[in-house]
Formats: sequence, structure tokens, C-alpha cells
Amino acid sequence: MTGVKTLSMPLVPLTFEQGILRLRGRPAVAYDQQGLVFAVAMEGGAVKLFDSRYYDKGPFDTFLVGGDTAEVCDIKFSNDGKSMLLMTTSNSIYVLDAYGGEKRCGFNLDPSPTAMEATFTPDGQYVVSGSGDGNLHAWHINTLNKVCNWDSHIGVASCLKWAPRRVMFVAASSVLTFWIPNNRSPGEGGGVQIEEQVVTLTQ
Repeated sequence: MTGVKTLSMPLVPLTFEQGILRLRGRPAVAYDQQGLVFAVAMEGGAVKLFDSRYYDKGPFDTFLVGGDTAEVCDIKFSNDGKSMLLMTTSNSIYVLDAYGGEKRCGFNLDPSPTAMEATFTPDGQYVVSGSGDGNLHAWHINTLNKVCNWDSHIGVASCLKWAPRRVMFVAASSVLTFWIPNNRSPGEGGGVQIEEQVVTLTQ
């Protein structure tokens, strides 16, 4: 599924185009983990939920991200399907209740001239994001506390992805880095200890 600025959004199940939704602006789209529901974030802060089996009947729920009308450039569901993450072009991150649309928390990032990405951890309890300051930041979505930040060593991380079955994530710009927990005790450095491996991408 892709969103394009030509006001149409093709639904592509793998082998052929199944349908097109006519929408305003350039929507950001995401499926939940079961593939039964997809969310469309539109201009003006509106988020619409569709049943993928009956999308032609229109959204079954719509809610607004109050107070921020910036364009949503990325949207994700947590693995447990309970939360939804939105990232806007105004360098803000919002975590919403995926069922009712209530805003659970929000975080602000340093501005960047390039696109940035945020992601849930596999347990859905934390958000990790790149930032314009060149660091990676992590927050707990229930306590709203920033739990850690790490120097990315690659500038602004424009892509963040978690391994589906391992406690590991990658961050990328023009360089790809792998991040994994290490075995140091809190007394040897404190905080959340992460080791980094760097892979340089060449053309």
C-alpha cells in the first residue's frame, strides 16, 4: 500500500491492484499486524481507520491529532496493535490509542533538513527515534520519561528498523549501524547499555 500526492492510494495485495481510495494531499498509511485494519493519516491531522475487507464502505472510525495540523509523514502500529505512532513534518512524535484515538503522549525532536523516522520497540512500551541533533532518543510511552539517548555516529538517522525476533535494531543514513544490548552491568556505565556495529554502504 502506498500514498501518493495524486490524490489516489492504490491497494496492492501482492499480485495486482485491488482498488484505489481517493484522498486529499499525500497520505501516510500503515496496516496493523493482523492485516485486518489499515490507518490513513491525512492533511490537517485527521487519521482514518479502514477495514481492509470493506474499505469501499469508507472509514469505520476517524479521529484528530489535536493541536497539530502538520503533515503526517509516517505512521505505524505497535506489534500488540494497541498503540499507533505518528511522525509529523514539524518534528513531532505522537503516540495514540489505536482503538479510540486518544493521544497518549508526544515528543519533540530537534529539526533536521532530512527526513527522520521513529519506531516502537517490539514490546510496544518504548519509542526510539532519530533527531536533528545526531542522537538516537528513547522514551517510555507510559511514564513519558526519556530513558536514554545515544550518539548515532552517523548524523541524522533517517531510517530505524527493529529485528522481528531479536533484541536488535538498525539505524541508517548513508551508513548502516546495528545496535544490540551488551552485558555490562549498570554500575559499569549506567543506563541502557547498547553496542554498535557499523557497516558502510557503497554504490
